[in-house]
Amino acid sequence: MTLFPTWKKPSGAPVACVEKIKVLNENFAELRNLAQETLDDALLLGCSEAQIRQALRDLVDSLDTDYKELPE
Repeated sequence: MTLFPTWKKPSGAPVACVEKIKVLNENFAELRNLAQETLDDALLLGCSEAQIRQALRDLVDSLDTDYKELPE
């Protein structure tokens, strides 16, 4: 079972729209499943667990966006 974060606005207030939360949770679950498969495959193929975990962190940290946070 995937535990989902409480999605928050830039102000720190929780996102209240059910449909927005549903989309975010679906995306998060999909990403978590793919990351889990990547970790499992890497270990089965003999890779270092520490290295693959760091590579996944680095991947997230390298993400960029053309979008700005929405004002409230």
